[in-house]
Parts: sequence; C-alpha cells; structure tokens
Amino acid sequence: MELSKIKFACLDTETTGLSPDDGGRICELAVSVSQGGRPGVEEFSTLLNPGMPMHPEVIAIHGITNEMVASAPKFADILPKLLGLLDDCVIVAHNADFDVNFLRSEFAQCGMRFPPYPVIDTLKLARKSGKFAKNNLGCIAADLGINCAGWHRAMADTKMAEQIFYYFLTELNKHGVSTLEQLSSFQQKRWKDLIKEN
Repeated sequence: MELSKIKFACLDTETTGLSPDDGGRICELAVSVSQGGRPGVEEFSTLLNPGMPMHPEVIAIHGITNEMVASAPKFADILPKLLGLLDDCVIVAHNADFDVNFLRSEFAQCGMRFPPYPVIDTLKLARKSGKFAKNNLGCIAADLGINCAGWHRAMADTKMAEQIFYYFLTELNKHGVSTLEQLSSFQQKRWKDLIKEN
C-alpha cells in the first residue's frame, strides 16, 4: 500500500512500571493520527486511572502523580474512542514493543484481543539507519532540532515520535521507498544494505 494513502496513528503510553507481566498498567495515553503528510488530523490524550498506586521512582520519570490519576477514566472507559482512532491505521511508536505490550494487556483485561495493526517502530528505524549516536527519543529529537519540551509525557512523546517518523519518511522517499512493505523492510535491515540492493 502506498504511504501517501495510509493513516498513521502515532501513539505513546506512560505506565506504572516496566512490564505488564509485572502488573504494570497504563496511566497516560496519547494518539495523533496523520495522513498524506498532514500530522494531527485527529488527536487524543488522557490520563488513566491504573487502579493501583504508583511508586515514587515511577512518578519521578513521567511526573504523573497518584492524585492526578485519581479521578481519571479507566482504560475500559476510553477503549471505544481508542478503537475508533486506530481503525484502518498503521501504528507508529518509539520502542513500539513496549507500548503494544501494554495495550495488548489492557485490551485483555477488558476481555478483548488487541487487533493485529501493522506497526512501524521509529526506534528500529533509527537503529537500522545508523544515523544517531544515541537512539532514545529525546536524543534523536534533539539531533534533528525537534522540540523536546515535555519529554516523558504521552502527547509530547507522541508528537516527537511523529516528527521523527516523518523525517524518516522524507529520507527514505529519496531512495524510492513509497509503500508500507518497503518501509517495513527498513526497520528490519541496515539501511545501507537495502539502499545498495535498490
């Protein structure tokens, strides 16, 4: 499928821990849908009540306190909205496995299976490109001159990842990458090898 026709849903989660396998839950979620190179076609961001207290070391990372989420909706409350946003989209995230694992767990707790959305991971693209000294979100954004204000809050991270994603799309378009299948290959192999083959 041609990239210009695809809806991309860039998203980020903030969580109570490092893994849903250890009981971690999502405490903030943000999504920004783009299409045809137009970011922010539709945006959604919300704090979520994880139903559990957060430890001080977690709060120190994202700044979301127990008081802030006490009256926030639960994940089940926003699930219909989220499904509507992600419908017919390709998910984009930085370190996407982290976010998708948490989303899969939250869906399961609601008695649902997380749909098999195609996923593009800007972390994998960064690693395979070999362009950056450090591949974390903030460092890549800083290298590209993207505003890092609010790093570790869901919408700020979503917008950073979205801009990084479109940077990669622009760079890869110069090498003839115009379909989702071609883009997916660039997160699996070193760019220089794929470009040489093309």
